[in-house]
Amino acid sequence: MQFDRKDYSNDTLLHLYRHLLKPRLIEEKMLILLRQGKVSKWFSGIGQEAISVGSTLALEPDEYILPLHRNLGVFTGRDVPLGRLFAQWQGKATGFTKGRDRSFHFGTNEHHIVGMISHLGPQLAVAGGIALADVLDEKPRVTVTYSGDGGASEGDFHEALNVAAVWQLPVIFIIENNGYGLSTPSNEQFRFRYFVDKGPAYGMEAVQVDGNNVLEVYDTVKRLAEDLRQNPRPVLLEALTFRMRGHEEASGTKYVPQELFTEWAQKDPVENYEKWLLEQGILDEQARMRYRETIKREIEEGLKEADAAPAPTPDAARELADMYASVEVRSEKLEVRQSDDENENSSVSPLTSDLSLLTEKRYIDAISDGLRQSMERFPELVLMGQDIAEYGGVFKITEGFVAEFGKGRVRNTPLCESAIVGAGLGLSIRGKKAMVEMQFADFVTCGFNQIINNLAKSHYRWGQNADVVVRMPTGAGSAAGPFHSQSNEAWFTHTPGLKVVFPSNPVDAKGLLCAALADPNPVLFFEHKLLYRSISAPVPDAYYTTPIGKAALAREGHEMSIVTYGAGVHWALALAEELNLDCDVLDLRTLLPWDEQAVRRTVEKTGRLILLHEDTMIGGLGGEIGAWVAENCFRSLDAPIMRVASLDTAVPFAPTLEQDFLPRQRLRAAVEKMRSY
Repeated sequence: MQFDRKDYSNDTLLHLYRHLLKPRLIEEKMLILLRQGKVSKWFSGIGQEAISVGSTLALEPDEYILPLHRNLGVFTGRDVPLGRLFAQWQGKATGFTKGRDRSFHFGTNEHHIVGMISHLGPQLAVAGGIALADVLDEKPRVTVTYSGDGGASEGDFHEALNVAAVWQLPVIFIIENNGYGLSTPSNEQFRFRYFVDKGPAYGMEAVQVDGNNVLEVYDTVKRLAEDLRQNPRPVLLEALTFRMRGHEEASGTKYVPQELFTEWAQKDPVENYEKWLLEQGILDEQARMRYRETIKREIEEGLKEADAAPAPTPDAARELADMYASVEVRSEKLEVRQSDDENENSSVSPLTSDLSLLTEKRYIDAISDGLRQSMERFPELVLMGQDIAEYGGVFKITEGFVAEFGKGRVRNTPLCESAIVGAGLGLSIRGKKAMVEMQFADFVTCGFNQIINNLAKSHYRWGQNADVVVRMPTGAGSAAGPFHSQSNEAWFTHTPGLKVVFPSNPVDAKGLLCAALADPNPVLFFEHKLLYRSISAPVPDAYYTTPIGKAALAREGHEMSIVTYGAGVHWALALAEELNLDCDVLDLRTLLPWDEQAVRRTVEKTGRLILLHEDTMIGGLGGEIGAWVAENCFRSLDAPIMRVASLDTAVPFAPTLEQDFLPRQRLRAAVEKMRSY
């Protein structure tokens, strides 16, 4: 192995050595502890340390790094305290995730590191979002993220590189090409030889390095980073290396030909660099031993600290509270309709602008108004979505926004839903807000993993909030067929860490959207397409927020209760008017968290409950609310709980089939049955 010191001082070369040696010695200790049962699982990076160490030390301390399983050198390179790092691996309360996640599945903003999730690929898009924030703030910084050769087969890899190239984001995508994805060799993973062949296809520079040569990795990343800070753009950096142990220790290495171990053992990054330093007289034997003894003492001290740390103490209230970032209490509260809770929801707090100034607005105009005023209120808010810039979105909600706020903050995106949602989390890490528009709620499946496993779990895992609103044009009724008509809100109401909002009228549409954009947590904001231009109401011109998590009575009565949301509110109100039905119509407005006390009050008042939603019956939110009422309000019931929902089929295209699919006609039968019970 050839080392070119260039103009680097002896101090720099020894600094690299100490940081290269440290993860190796930690790993050797961890393998012993693993056999003793003191560590539950271990993904070894032995043989690959030069990549993590060289790239980390080449960056500035405030530049983010997004590592993988085998990048221990990133954490030690950023001087993460070993006591806390070991406590993390042991699942202790003092670990970065308080025992909630393992190994390197955590981040630390103090050290500008964002850890992985098991799905590997999603972090590449998060890196893009961090870099986008730096570009918008005109900060000359670079972001580094890693992928293995196996993980590079994921769609997230393509989406992240594509978006970074289109937006010219200063990200170095390091591909650790070690020849295997777990046990599957490269020739069964892809049909090219080297990843540098991929770079030109994305319109980006691609560079290859010897991943076992720490000096080459350091020099290359340092040179690239200096260039990218001045000329922002992404670069693909392929590091050729080899994994000397199993994917994780339990998997073993029997699937790897022995001759590969023999070949790559000669290229050991620690041994070769150490030998070169000794030959050059930069390191002597006494210093070599001193480095090792110092690091070993640090390891032992860290282990003592971790061993003495307490195990997590179960506390359900704390666990539930930590799913969400705390929301700043704001005074901009408005309730126009009759409230279900006079003490909490009926007050109108004064604002600097007069809330009595009203303008008749359609549902779609109220959403656009709330989005525009939130952009004015939060300069850090960035809008992203397909065709939302000059075109104004397929529903024209953001029409004119580019002229007002610029293309930096109103961004057309490639058809890369996963990468864009992930970029939203990256923006949050840099202190910004993101709104992602799904062109249709149906398309959210392409970004599902990012929402469910990244946005929703981030705060619970390591205290990083995901300040992202995903707008979801939803619902049937326009003969758009199975892929543009689904009501898929129940996919997300099952996911702790998310908030799910579904307004039924223009006043709530604006107030709840403003509240969602002010909220530091991830919010799925559903907008029924059929309501966009079919309903209107007097809406305050000023900025205001409507509280998330509070239901409201759209109609008050005593005969029965219809609990619903979205278009269901209008179906219930129309039928009640037609039948002169003396009923409560409770508009949930928020589906996660839904307002348990409002439901309790209406059930205790009327004793009869119909749960109505456009979503299909099985697994719909009505089943959850019905079960809760049966458990908590059984003594108040005078009749069985009834659910009214769409058929358990895909949404059909033909109008006659679609109307039969929807629950509106079945609502009448349920009301008449409830009346006669």
